[in-house]
Amino acid sequence: MRAELRREAAPLRQQVVELLRAAIVGFDFQPGERLVERVLCERYAVSRTVVREALRQLESEGLVALVPNRGPVVAVLTEADAAALYEVRAVLEALAGRSFAERATAEQRAGLKRRLAQVRAALRDGELATVLAAKDGFYDALLDGAGNDVIRTTLRGVHARISLLRGLTLQAPGRAPHTERELAAITAAALAGDGDAAWAACEAHVRSAAAVAMEQLRTRQGEEGTA
Repeated sequence: MRAELRREAAPLRQQVVELLRAAIVGFDFQPGERLVERVLCERYAVSRTVVREALRQLESEGLVALVPNRGPVVAVLTEADAAALYEVRAVLEALAGRSFAERATAEQRAGLKRRLAQVRAALRDGELATVLAAKDGFYDALLDGAGNDVIRTTLRGVHARISLLRGLTLQAPGRAPHTERELAAITAAALAGDGDAAWAACEAHVRSAAAVAMEQLRTRQGEEGTA
């Protein structure tokens, strides 16, 4: 199926990056599946040069791997990879939460509150791409108030790799209400200026997401093993 590009908007390469990233996160392409340049050129109606540039970008994010004699494939996360990523994510997000609580301006606090409302609306809508975009917006607001570019840069890389599992966790049965409550707890603590509570709420959210991700990953690997 050919994807529609907005040729008057962002550069084509960036549009293809975003569309291909969404397709990988949404499991249109499965972990380990080859990403054939010719197929991608037809899908997005762009040149091989644009496709290659997009694949290089996604390789730098950890979503695509270059395999000898096979070419680019969708990256595969092992349980050990996932556990390590969530461990690092928990510390970084907890630090961001505490920093926000201690440093954020009134305008930034209002922005976080608005972002939480957008996540709630997206969770009720249930569209994966909308939920992912809303959650990204929530973290952008949290990081803006944290005022630490090192946390932002490092966490961006972790989130990029974890995005291979985010689609699984957010679509897990019964996960949406937990996500909403956990982000509301982070927001309440951050807005109250309680750094310790914000740290704890961020850690709890990541631990909860990690548990779901590991369960979904094991289930998926088990299904592939019996296929």
